[in-house]
Amino acid sequence: MKKSGAELLVYALEQIGVQYTFGIPGVHNTEIYDQLNSSEQIEPILVTHEVGASFMGLGVSCTSHSVGTVVIVPAAGVTHAMSGIGEAFLDGIPLLVISGGTRRDSGRSYQLHQLDHKTLVQAITKKYYLIENHSQIIPVVYKAYQDAIQGEPGPVFIEVPVEIQLFRGSVNDMPSFEPLKQPKTVDEKQIHEAVEHLIKAKNPGIYVGWGAVDATEFTIKIAETLSAPVCTTLQGKSAFPASHPLHTGFGFGPNAVPASQKAFKHMDLMLAVGVRFSEIGTGSYGAKVPENLIHVDINSDVFNKNYPAILSIEGDASEVLKLIAEGLSKSNSFQEPDKKLIEYIKKAKEDYAKAWKKGLQKDIVSPGYFFESLEKYTDNDTYIVVDDGLHTYLAAELMPVQKGRHFISPTDFNCMGFCVPAAIGTKLSNRDKKVVGIVGDGAFMMTGMELITAVTHRLYIIYFVFHDGELGQIAQLQEIPLNRKTATVIGDLNLKGIADAVGAYFVSIDHDLELDEKMKKAFDLASTNLPVLVDVKIDYEKKTFMTKGVVKANLSRFSLSEKIRFISRAIKRRVVG
Repeated sequence: MKKSGAELLVYALEQIGVQYTFGIPGVHNTEIYDQLNSSEQIEPILVTHEVGASFMGLGVSCTSHSVGTVVIVPAAGVTHAMSGIGEAFLDGIPLLVISGGTRRDSGRSYQLHQLDHKTLVQAITKKYYLIENHSQIIPVVYKAYQDAIQGEPGPVFIEVPVEIQLFRGSVNDMPSFEPLKQPKTVDEKQIHEAVEHLIKAKNPGIYVGWGAVDATEFTIKIAETLSAPVCTTLQGKSAFPASHPLHTGFGFGPNAVPASQKAFKHMDLMLAVGVRFSEIGTGSYGAKVPENLIHVDINSDVFNKNYPAILSIEGDASEVLKLIAEGLSKSNSFQEPDKKLIEYIKKAKEDYAKAWKKGLQKDIVSPGYFFESLEKYTDNDTYIVVDDGLHTYLAAELMPVQKGRHFISPTDFNCMGFCVPAAIGTKLSNRDKKVVGIVGDGAFMMTGMELITAVTHRLYIIYFVFHDGELGQIAQLQEIPLNRKTATVIGDLNLKGIADAVGAYFVSIDHDLELDEKMKKAFDLASTNLPVLVDVKIDYEKKTFMTKGVVKANLSRFSLSEKIRFISRAIKRRVVG
């Protein structure tokens, strides 16, 4: 039979369960978009910028069983989308990127958008495919999908030249997609060894990341069996329910909240699952890991990079933790709940929350009262999407999350501009759930015009813009050691003007006394299925433990002479200006 490349491509995307594509049509992918228009399953979403397309794709992948799919033009479309592709690559999120390609049948050079895409993207993708004939299309899409989701997930790039899209070619058949079964590769001997180490430990602790986000059931069983505290990475904040009495919070070192610092202080063994011990997760490597480290991850490349392990287990978190939980159960090693530990964790959490609520302010919004109010109007099924900035760590420390995949953040790539589009992808994949975006004003300015995409598709999303007129995180990191700010002060931003321009609702929260009233108004407005932009005049004066921990960790590595120089300079500037 004869089919155009565009027909074959869309058929294959339907087979792997794609529901939305994100991108902008152009001369090199118009035929694909025309075919998408005929699909009863897939809706092509027009974005304002391809960086928004890739972040929307991440929102889909992070919060659904579908893979985020981007359909873009070559060259400029690819370079615009690379921030999201890089985020997917470093964060371990599946993403399918489909680009048009310049014609190879014309014999012409210096075509519009003609770039070597393989060289351009190979450092930030798991795999690059160039379609050279029609019979490749369906098998390549199926293979690319498997590449994206198997092992450590990540982005895969497919380039489809224009002539393949436009013209018909012969194919023998159009096979249905049949997912490959991943063989179980966990070493049973290592599981037994892990169980033995855990039984012998006097004060074990559990550290889970995004890789364990779907293994919460087994993490809970192990934690309760051992009466062990559990902390998370930033990206893995939702991997363990905040309401569980053994949950301590984000991190375990000097960058962590008090509940974590105390609970993990005398840890003699750590079970770390789905984590890389990255810079953010360890507070710039300020966290101390015990000699007895059991490290579980699906990607063996992460083992012994920053902290050596006595046992490294390669495998899927759910599979490994299930086997460990079963092994502990068979050994009859159940520990009675450590009431002192549980009581300490509870009290430390309560005290820390109180520390952020020293009294209602009449001229600004306090983070503690903001998150307390937000919690009243959300539920366990609400998705929280954050960006990169000071608000990220406020949310990590102050906003409890109860269900896996319900806290989404840019992490190791740590790209500003993530929240607004990622929340759109999240909402499209979860139409019946509330979606809340929390974003700093600096990050909002990068992709804030994607708000019109949310308006166009009538999406119930509430965006809380923490508005302080600065790049808050960097301004704090400048101010603490340098006593001055450079290129971190933002111009006067009229958020109401932006909301009016795109047709979104607007609410302003100027101080603590109106938090509940304005919060209710925002959620009531959003229930009419239009996004709401909320201008939050935030107070960033109080530092998070993440900020303080990172500064402390980095300063401790300075030589004595450099430490004296930096401290002296800071003191001098505070005295003389």
